[in-house]
Amino acid sequence: MTIAIPDHPPEGPIRALGLLSGGLDSTLAVRLLQEQGIHVECVNFFTGFCVQSHTAAIRNPKPGAPPPRHDALHAAQALGVKLHMVDISEPYVEIVTNPRYGYGKNLNPCLDCKIFMVRKAWELKQELGFHFLFSGEVVGQRPMSQRKDTMPKVPREAGAEGWLLRPLSARILPPTEPERRGWVDRSRLMDFSGRNRKPQMALAEQFGIVDYPTPAGGCCFLTDENYSRRLQDLWQHRGEKRYTLDDIFLLKAGRHLRPAPHFKLIVGRDASENNFLAGFRQGRTAIRAPNLPGPLALLEGSADDADLELACRIVARFGKGRNRSEVEMDTETAGASRRLRVRPLAAEDIPPDWYL
Repeated sequence: MTIAIPDHPPEGPIRALGLLSGGLDSTLAVRLLQEQGIHVECVNFFTGFCVQSHTAAIRNPKPGAPPPRHDALHAAQALGVKLHMVDISEPYVEIVTNPRYGYGKNLNPCLDCKIFMVRKAWELKQELGFHFLFSGEVVGQRPMSQRKDTMPKVPREAGAEGWLLRPLSARILPPTEPERRGWVDRSRLMDFSGRNRKPQMALAEQFGIVDYPTPAGGCCFLTDENYSRRLQDLWQHRGEKRYTLDDIFLLKAGRHLRPAPHFKLIVGRDASENNFLAGFRQGRTAIRAPNLPGPLALLEGSADDADLELACRIVARFGKGRNRSEVEMDTETAGASRRLRVRPLAAEDIPPDWYL
């Protein structure tokens, strides 16, 4: 459904829909518009590659640390805005595997990602009757999607040209329709640029905002070199650039080793990761020592008896029996279990190139 935007000021409050990650920039963008009496709601998209929403829940928290939180939900609650959470993980596969504008330093399709999210936000804006979109982007902050020459491309290709306001950099960008029509006072917006976060931190202090994630922290696993290497390895050995949600969740946890082209191991690093990996046994071989503290490991791929023995020796290396001459290891595949006695590998017997 398409909703016509009138040229004259609308009756009732101006309604803006923002893209909210929960980071400092998007939080400040919300506050700048709230200060002008604009009714703000936000949207947060789930792609499967979010950093904080999964690793914080998987890992053991430090003693005394607060429980894991979802940054966007936390920010929305603090700001007093409604948050629309939208799962785009299924169509997002095409963005990751076949980005029109290519990848960044790792497997991050940042420009394609931004265009896709703005397009989805525009669809939601039209459906719910908001007057314009906004985001917390800052000119020059990101090398692909936030350059001054690429920022106009995002709303144009997303079908939202003229209707995406960037409050933190608005005064150094061409005026948008909400500014031209007087719905937003351009003079009360910011002129931030570059990667220095000190202006944002000063503005946060002015607004009394003190609880926010570390500025410049990564929010997407696809920007991480180690994660990208694991995903590239997955594609290479499957012979196609496709993935499931199970795949990308598992790439976030444990040690990953590929002793041979036809199988790899995911080895838990602590009790929390062991519990996490236990939920992904189906279709994989689970390996762990029955009588000693140590990791749970999952074997993916095909393995003969010699491969399985090698896998058990590797897993034993990371358990409490690593210095014993032999340890018992249990393996379970599709409900069928076996117990093997193996000699744990020494650290120097595991080549560095096995680690992903």
